[in-house]
Amino acid sequence: MDGAAAPAPLYTDIADAPVGGIALWRTCADGVRVRVALWPCEGAKGTVLLFPGRTEYIEKYGPAAGELAERGYAMACIDWRGQGLADRPLADPARGHVGRFAEYQFDVAELVAAARAAGLPEPFHLIAHSMGGSIGLRALQEGLPVRSAVFSAPMWGIKIHVAARPLAWAVGTGARMARRGHLYAPSTGPVTYVLANDAPGNVLTTDPDMYAFMQRQLRAHPELALGGPTLHWLLEALRETRALAGRVPPALPCLCVMGGNERVVDTGRIRSVMARWPGGRLELIPGAEHEVMMETPATRQRFYDSAAALFDAEG
Repeated sequence: MDGAAAPAPLYTDIADAPVGGIALWRTCADGVRVRVALWPCEGAKGTVLLFPGRTEYIEKYGPAAGELAERGYAMACIDWRGQGLADRPLADPARGHVGRFAEYQFDVAELVAAARAAGLPEPFHLIAHSMGGSIGLRALQEGLPVRSAVFSAPMWGIKIHVAARPLAWAVGTGARMARRGHLYAPSTGPVTYVLANDAPGNVLTTDPDMYAFMQRQLRAHPELALGGPTLHWLLEALRETRALAGRVPPALPCLCVMGGNERVVDTGRIRSVMARWPGGRLELIPGAEHEVMMETPATRQRFYDSAAALFDAEG
């Protein structure tokens, strides 16, 4: 496949994004079709490659495109394979699944190619959230052409109680051997998190307006929603995060931002990786939950100001 692009839907009715954004289909080297969105910025100092997390979709980061444009940066974002409007591998589209985590690197290649083909200005910089942080760290180690990187609660480990970790590995491996890897992981199901849970007590954000924003998006376009991961996805995620943890972080300017009330990813693994990152900095935001880019206005401003300061310094 040559990765040639064709126009794709961009739901501007829910994106709360700057005008001028476009979406494209890109066909990856292994034949999987993903969706890419590009937001140019007049006089841009560079372009941010935004790597979303699991269950996420391009329109969720429409506000991020606006925040970055205000600070002088274009943005390129993607629907990873298996979520958003990208190809989903299973007959039940609600199941979050991937064959191997390495396959996400095909998607990364298409995002970079699309940004370059559209003439978005370099240097490129990275913002990666949650699962996107796992994909992003692997991409950096494989030569992603960016000058600097900002991570938001990266999935460099999954928050599983220490007593349950051996069981998680056993369940995942056993399911794969028994050809049951397409089953939902324990405690998950077909309804996506933000529609299955009310705002009070949620693990994503303390801002009820942003939580309502996400709910409105998925109610308006339910085809964007994704349920829980499969057992096979969980096993692959555990393998990938363990492999990444054993590697030396790249010598690239890096900022990692994490909420003080993080309850989704392994905070110990984040601290361990950042402690070994040459010149890397870990910034903790007291009281914030998992999605700092979907947090209160003050937290969002703090995040984007810090990210832009790093990008400006490395531009």
